[in-house]
Amino acid sequence: MVLAGVHYDGCSFSRTIRLHLLDHALTNERLGDFYRQRGFSGRVGFGERPALLVIDLARAWTDPACPLGSDLSGVVESTIALLAQARNAGIPIFFTVMAYDTDLHEAPTTLRTKLPSTRWLVRGSEWVQLEPALERRSDEPLIEKQRASAFFGTSLLSQLVARGVDTTIIAGCSTSGCIRATAEGCFDNGFRAVVVREAVGDRSLSAHEANLFDIDARYADVVSLEQALDYLVSLRSVGSQA
Repeated sequence: MVLAGVHYDGCSFSRTIRLHLLDHALTNERLGDFYRQRGFSGRVGFGERPALLVIDLARAWTDPACPLGSDLSGVVESTIALLAQARNAGIPIFFTVMAYDTDLHEAPTTLRTKLPSTRWLVRGSEWVQLEPALERRSDEPLIEKQRASAFFGTSLLSQLVARGVDTTIIAGCSTSGCIRATAEGCFDNGFRAVVVREAVGDRSLSAHEANLFDIDARYADVVSLEQALDYLVSLRSVGSQA
């Protein structure tokens, strides 16, 4: 693919750029190098006081019987592994789910028009119930949201601040929507944002891969499940020595 005088983020490059850019994914090392050379994709790393954010793993998304759903069994399995170590480490855990009133008065016309799927997300219905395998505990807040970001119109920010959190570990769905928006919210509010690659998913593989690349370039570190688990285990080790 040949691009001449291309514009990226307001920057114009007069020379001809010859790159294979169609594969917009983390595995495209050439594209990754292209971004890093232009000041993207820095590493923020893990901090000292993390919280785990489990985004929208409710039946509407995890059950293929719902029009919104897809097979996210691998994502759920990876999230369960994160939850186990997060609980062992004693760090705060937050769950989110999208839900609206029966008549959708809480969803403005523009939202209902752009996303007719909103009608499936009625408060109290089976579709807005968390995936049972996650086994949410009573001391793990469940935050109801009505937009993609877990921060928009919710108390999440104040709860994270109150607990002194400096790092947000993000799991759930969908990568191209609520995960990306939440990662951006974490970044905008000054948290170290970490997205666990195997613990996030999307109904579209291409959307998943492209958005993982963009999230990693702009908002958060995208790390492997192994890296995240090792970090959580290290917290437990530090706690046992204190």
